[in-house]
Amino acid sequence: MDRRSLLLAASAAAALPFDRLRAQVFPSHSISLLCAFPAGGPTDQVMRAFAEVAGRELKQSIVVENKPGGGGTIAPLALKTAKPDGYTLSQIPLGVFRIPHMQKAPQLDPLKDFTYVINLTGYTFGLVVPAAAPWKTLKDYVDDAKKNPGKIDYGSTGTGTTPHLAMEEFAQKAGIKLTHVPYKGSAELMAAILGGHLMSVSDSTGFAPQVEAGKLRLLATFGSKRTKRWPDVPTLNELGYDTVSDSPFGIAGPAGMDAATVKVLHDAFKKALDDPKVLGMLERYDQPVIYMGPEEYTKFARQTYEAEKATIDRLGLRGSM
Repeated sequence: MDRRSLLLAASAAAALPFDRLRAQVFPSHSISLLCAFPAGGPTDQVMRAFAEVAGRELKQSIVVENKPGGGGTIAPLALKTAKPDGYTLSQIPLGVFRIPHMQKAPQLDPLKDFTYVINLTGYTFGLVVPAAAPWKTLKDYVDDAKKNPGKIDYGSTGTGTTPHLAMEEFAQKAGIKLTHVPYKGSAELMAAILGGHLMSVSDSTGFAPQVEAGKLRLLATFGSKRTKRWPDVPTLNELGYDTVSDSPFGIAGPAGMDAATVKVLHDAFKKALDDPKVLGMLERYDQPVIYMGPEEYTKFARQTYEAEKATIDRLGLRGSM
């Protein structure tokens, strides 16, 4: 290239807005993606599938790091101290919009602390018991709980998570008292119930292999309609308990990310939603595609934060943590 061409190229580059210049070189090294639940569970496997495909699109590796605990808020909490350069991202489970209302001193403000990139999918939840348990139906479970208040326990993936709150709402509607035992993730839950340490579990469908193997019995699912995998299993709603829990989750970065970087990340993860490997993993864990772009996801965050406040107040759990 001659001197005149070099000068023209430099002048053109100088005329570009700064965010476009940054987008042209982003990403220049690996990206950290924080998973809110432990390694080995269904969420971890789904997040790793997304990271692999999106990383291929970005031509940089996306390294998944598990930060479980706090009902799914430990990973997003790390974004508060991260640079808003796009190199640190986190899964945003629904508990992020709920748990601040439950804490006496909230550590997160989901309306101020994040830049929302993309919503990807959501969970299908259900209530399972050991195959040897005396409860063949949810009615059996409820009848026994009424006779023995507080003596039936259930595990969930943590205090304030959707499986926990769905069970509390169901118990309130059913007029029963259950004992909640929080765990850090699905893998721990499955080990506990299969080992005889829990009487029941409320969780996403990481329990599917155990149900299909005949080791666990699925009493009900929590969605708005029956699942494709278990069409004979009723929902809490259709059984008369007026409880529906869908739990979308996506990816965000620290507050203050520039729009060009957000677009680059969004486009890569959006591409992953069409990848056969990702779709196969979602189907394996009964997770539907629930796509929202940055603007829609940000609006969803505002609406959900207010809706979760109403739920916490209704259940009497304000400031309970």
